[in-house]
Amino acid sequence: MLDASTTTAPRVAGPAEPADDDLELLLLIRHFELSLLDLFSAGKLNGTTHTCLGQEHVPVALGPLLGEGDYVFSNHRGHGHYLARFRDPEGLLAEIMGRQGAVCDGVGGSQHILRGRYLSTGVQGESLPVAVGTGLHLKRHEPGSLALVHIGDGTWGEGSVYEALNMAQLWRVPVVVAVENNGIAQSTPAALQMAGSIEGRVTGMGIAYRRIESCDVHDIRTAVEADVEQVRATNRPLVLEFSVPRVGPHSKGDDTRTQEELADARSRDWYEVYGRRFPEGFARADARLRERVSQVTRDVDARPLSEWRDACLAPSA
Repeated sequence: MLDASTTTAPRVAGPAEPADDDLELLLLIRHFELSLLDLFSAGKLNGTTHTCLGQEHVPVALGPLLGEGDYVFSNHRGHGHYLARFRDPEGLLAEIMGRQGAVCDGVGGSQHILRGRYLSTGVQGESLPVAVGTGLHLKRHEPGSLALVHIGDGTWGEGSVYEALNMAQLWRVPVVVAVENNGIAQSTPAALQMAGSIEGRVTGMGIAYRRIESCDVHDIRTAVEADVEQVRATNRPLVLEFSVPRVGPHSKGDDTRTQEELADARSRDWYEVYGRRFPEGFARADARLRERVSQVTRDVDARPLSEWRDACLAPSA
């Protein structure tokens, strides 16, 4: 059983060959995100969009550990979280483009999506307090279920994070916090905006904590499976800190990092790591999922606007 001491999932010499299902989901998310950047450049998206390029392995690894009764709370960089939960690129892309068949009728856009027990928001720090309240409900009325909430390293500048964690620990709430630490909050490196560490802040409250360096989906899932089950059994919160690269920009083209920093991020990208280690099988799957996403994009782009989005964009009388 994890306690508040530091526990780090061991590094492995290289990733194991991923299961076909895991690899297809990883590549589905990757090409979906790349297609969004292309659509934005072509002027086909309204508002903004934040991709999870380089971070796709986190929700893919955690997805099979969740049940239908669990909640997932996402953030502004949440397309991968949604796709790992529902595998619905058509509905998500229609939502982002405001087309018919959109999961929220086209009014939620890229960041604000509600589907069943899944909720994403673009408001930094909002998801964790909501997840703790939901977790308290689950503890009282649906024991054995939990709330998983994804946040980034930049969100640790929000006071609501600490208030929520404090309550989760005091009240023994079944919440798993997946911290996708890409080391840069929009354009500010973590070293310039965070004193101390996430580990120190979490363990100071007595909360169980594990840091994961690997991008190997199987390795991650194996390392944290027992920890997640402990959350269900004991109603004690858990923080999993994932060291991940942000391969893409903050949103669209706003990236202030040096070429050396970008090269380092790419070298740690699961896409590059798997591609180098398993070139033939990876290339076949990559081509197949690239074409699938291209077909989804063509189909959704040809749809009319959703009725709600059409009404929102119509000129007033």
